[in-house]
Amino acid sequence: MLKLIIGNKAYSSWSLRGWLACKQSGLAFDEVVVPLFDADWQTRRAAPDIAPSGGKVPILWDGDAVVWDSLAIIDYLDGKTGGTKFWPSDPAARGFARSLAAEMHAGFAALRSRHGMNVRQIFAPETPHADVTAELERLFELWAQARARFGGDQPYLFGAFGAVDIMFAPVCTRITTYGLPTPRFAQAYVDAVIGHRWMQDWIAAAQDEEWVIDKYERPPAA
Repeated sequence: MLKLIIGNKAYSSWSLRGWLACKQSGLAFDEVVVPLFDADWQTRRAAPDIAPSGGKVPILWDGDAVVWDSLAIIDYLDGKTGGTKFWPSDPAARGFARSLAAEMHAGFAALRSRHGMNVRQIFAPETPHADVTAELERLFELWAQARARFGGDQPYLFGAFGAVDIMFAPVCTRITTYGLPTPRFAQAYVDAVIGHRWMQDWIAAAQDEEWVIDKYERPPAA
């Protein structure tokens, strides 16, 4: 059986992506949650089951095979399940979807650094920093193009829930947590992602965690 090692559900955005990928695969998997950045973290991250990734989560074990990095986990599981569960089948849609996923994977640094994921909090809305505003504009432009070209009558970016929605799911939580200004069409997409049953399961589990990382429990600095 697959084994997925993840960090705190309240805070770990990359873990959320890896976990959603496992759920999307439909394959059975064991879930191991390890608290991040506590007193034992340096020792724990050097353990044999986490060390191959350099001490980063998520990390997926499939027998002797080991995969880390959320996008790599998506691609591994896509191959393992016949290439039908994660990406659109249409070549144009598939290419656009992969481009969006790659841009999310490599970009939006200001949004991610200034607005850490915390699915247990709702902060009072504040005007975001200029660099975050610029990234939000780019984000919403990408979402608008995907919805217009490939969304059809379903609520997700390419119709059915898939890899791109997995990659953007933590951004949807950030928009919700910090009340970031969002146009109506984008808010409808955020609501659809947050309302997905797997997201609701993740958020409920995060509420039950006892671990707290103080730096993620404060609103962003101006």
